[in-house]
Amino acid sequence: MAFALVSVFVVCYAAIALEHSLKVNKSASALLGAGLLWTIYALSTGDHDRLGEELTETVATTARIVFFLMGAMTIVEVIDAHDGFEIVTSKIRTRKLGALLWLIAWITFFLSAILDNLTTTIVMVSLLQKLLDSEKDRLFFAGIVVVAANAGGAWSPMGDVTTTMLWIGGQVTATGIVQALFPASVVNLLVPLCIVTVGLIGRTFTSLPAEKKSPTPPVERNLMFALGLGILVLVPAFKQLTHLPPFLGILLGLGILWLAGEILHRGKAPANKDRLTVAHALTKIDMSSIVFFIGILFAVATLEHAKLLAALAAWLEHTVGRQDVIVVLLGLLSAIVDNVPLVAAAMGMYGLSQFPVDSFLWEFIAYCAGTGGSILIIGSAAGVAAMGIERINFVWYLRNIGGLALIGYLAGAAVYVAQYWLLHL
Repeated sequence: MAFALVSVFVVCYAAIALEHSLKVNKSASALLGAGLLWTIYALSTGDHDRLGEELTETVATTARIVFFLMGAMTIVEVIDAHDGFEIVTSKIRTRKLGALLWLIAWITFFLSAILDNLTTTIVMVSLLQKLLDSEKDRLFFAGIVVVAANAGGAWSPMGDVTTTMLWIGGQVTATGIVQALFPASVVNLLVPLCIVTVGLIGRTFTSLPAEKKSPTPPVERNLMFALGLGILVLVPAFKQLTHLPPFLGILLGLGILWLAGEILHRGKAPANKDRLTVAHALTKIDMSSIVFFIGILFAVATLEHAKLLAALAAWLEHTVGRQDVIVVLLGLLSAIVDNVPLVAAAMGMYGLSQFPVDSFLWEFIAYCAGTGGSILIIGSAAGVAAMGIERINFVWYLRNIGGLALIGYLAGAAVYVAQYWLLHL
């Protein structure tokens, strides 16, 4: 059984990593892998009662993450439908290229902590297309946006799906992950920025002509922007206050936003109202990504229940020995393969009884898995999004951004390790 499970998982994992070369959507590979793995596992075990309990546990764990992601993604779509992000982007006034890079990078960094790194990348790269006339400058800025989005997403329970998985799974707390990873994430972005700024001193840029004014009235735009972001920011407080899972907080917030939208637009004609509703936003969220998360979480759960991940953890401990080195290697691996299954596997490899909440292992995994994907353009959802919008070439990114991202990754990792040992002497 073990050989069959590992073989199927490796083949499906390879298909996910080679998605663009094979031209097969990774969601299809994840679903196929999940179905095959559970089929093999079911046929190999004779304890059907235990199998039912394990499947029920997997469904419950996966549903918590999926419900949360669907709610958060819908809220972001509602804000975007009301042109809410223009409140941020309209404040950019500088004409110096270096200053613009720092503004874009830090707006991305903090925005991705509130929203998520994928959505923020899409928003900011689309903004760059409206700001910069030079294609060369746009490509470079888009690469820095990927680094900033992943760095910003790593230290927030809302900013990256892997950190969200660890938060919902109980491996980290919202306040704990923010306090632990914020300095390392800042360094992860700050080091590359300082390096590239030297070459931008004195350079200016030509902006593109302004587009047509947004049709959304300022009052509606400001209200939905503030309400949507407020809901996302308060979800960790909801969990802390009620001790209920985060997905209930996000669903409650979505209901509030939905009701507010219905009241706000009740007097409009259907043709003007429909695009602004939560119902319309639900049709625009990336369901392909949601299905991918379902498939990969179900696939990894099979290896966990079959005790294969525990065996892998024991082998790594015996072969490598040092936790920090193991986690750094996992982060580098996330630049090649998707970080979601890597973190899902790590959650199955190590237990909370051995590594309690907010321990070194979980926090460092959140940092390394969240930021290691910046090293290659295909290593993160943010990178793939930027690649699609700006047609960024894999080799170009590796030459111009990959080295900077690697330096930032290692610098941030060193900061976190040093910070941890200083605080736990």
